[in-house]
Amino acid sequence: MTEPAVSRRERKKAATRQSIADAALRLFLERGYDHVSIKEIAEAADVSTATVFKHYPGKEALVFDQEESTDAGLVAVVRERPEGVGVIDALRAHVLATWLPIAAHPQAEEFTRLVDGTPALRAYAERMWTRHADTLGAAIADEFGVGHDDLACTALARFVLDVPGLARRQEDRRAAVEEVFAILAHGWQPPTR
Repeated sequence: MTEPAVSRRERKKAATRQSIADAALRLFLERGYDHVSIKEIAEAADVSTATVFKHYPGKEALVFDQEESTDAGLVAVVRERPEGVGVIDALRAHVLATWLPIAAHPQAEEFTRLVDGTPALRAYAERMWTRHADTLGAAIADEFGVGHDDLACTALARFVLDVPGLARRQEDRRAAVEEVFAILAHGWQPPTR
């Protein structure tokens, strides 16, 4: 099945949205989140402040501009995985394919410092993480026909979303992701000396 063609209007909207997010991030990294106004972001992106708010509900959302697609992507990983591929294997492949390139980006550490050093962004990131964990947990529960409050599904979702944080400081991030998913798939074993 082929994907429907994206209209010129949709491409322009996406380009404007990306231009706004890029301008915001550049300014936040240069001057700090609290020292940049929406008006300055609009000017840097060559749009009106109304256009900024048409694309983003608030200043924090400018930092996490890919958030909207994350929930849908997590649900799709679970529901649209190939026949015979388990949930954990599909989620492992997803983390490797999506997070490793982000972690390798030249601005990744600078971005992490920005978020960790800004209370409003840390709080927003925590709320976003909780929403993603709830969405993923519900998708896993639906897949197995259990309630959304099923502890095993909720725990798996939270552990999967913590994998990038656990692997971030490791020298070999790919190996770290693989190791954590091996623990999720096969259980924890005491380390050997």
